[in-house]
Amino acid sequence: MNQAQRHDFFATLKAHKPEPTTELNYYSTFELLIAVILSAQATDVGVNKATDKLYPIANTPQAILDLGVDGLKQYIKTIGLYNSKAENVIKTCRQLLELHDGEVPDDREALEALPGVGRKTANVILNTVFKHPVIAVDTHLFRLSNRTGLAKGKTVRAVEDKLMKVVPDEFKQDAHHWLILHGRYVCIARKPQCGICVVSHLCDDFRRQKKAA
Repeated sequence: MNQAQRHDFFATLKAHKPEPTTELNYYSTFELLIAVILSAQATDVGVNKATDKLYPIANTPQAILDLGVDGLKQYIKTIGLYNSKAENVIKTCRQLLELHDGEVPDDREALEALPGVGRKTANVILNTVFKHPVIAVDTHLFRLSNRTGLAKGKTVRAVEDKLMKVVPDEFKQDAHHWLILHGRYVCIARKPQCGICVVSHLCDDFRRQKKAA
């Protein structure tokens, strides 16, 4: 995919969904941070079911810290890896209170220093809340970027770095959300929905299939 095609790719996605956003439920930066930590190897639907019960009871660092690990587990036990996630969330709440006055920092290094927060989670927060033009690469983005030819790379970081170079600046702010939604509902892993894909004409893999047919 060349740069003109990449521009067309994102312009088309924008035309079909002008204001994409996360499917995680949240009303504060802290709520989103906890939801993203919980979403590792879990679905947004599953996380929302848990946080819809948790947040009315505890939705601040102090309130969740007061629940303790065992108390928190009762709310998130339906989510995969909930034991380790509960430990990380409690540690993160403590660190936010001790180092950041209970506020989520607008800083990559400080975010990645929080337990359970890696580069992808930090990018989600920086992009979604603080409006940094960064791109969080998850399994959906990694697959889609390689399959379509949008940005090829053997590692998640390689794909992220390539996307940051080739995604036109005008689309960088929303690129993460367009790509994750497209990867989640259209360019799915086993049976991509090429018949309903609005950017299939730009996709390397689709064009190879047509040529081979």
